[in-house]
Amino acid sequence: MRLVSLLATVVVVGFGAPVFAAPAPGSADAGRDLVMRSCISCHAPDASKAASDGAPPLSFLARDNKKNPAWIRGWLMDPHPPMPGIMLSRRQIDDIIAYLNTLPVS
Repeated sequence: MRLVSLLATVVVVGFGAPVFAAPAPGSADAGRDLVMRSCISCHAPDASKAASDGAPPLSFLARDNKKNPAWIRGWLMDPHPPMPGIMLSRRQIDDIIAYLNTLPVS
């Protein structure tokens, strides 16, 4: 009887384990707000405008993000010069990525 109870418990626990959903995508609106407050001082909003310090325009970042989103995410998680060392939460990075996905590419 104990063996049957133990097997029943294993089966219930094994099949009753929660299924973790993928994280919710970022908010493009929140990403736009963050970019407009923090990024456009260096990154031009589009390719027709020049950035003050030679940083790539957002349209170039959008193109790169669509080709290789892991690269942009990695850069935002661990920026290095000439980009200032900014501390972004994972949520903020998700939001920026979502915003970049809404931009036309150049």
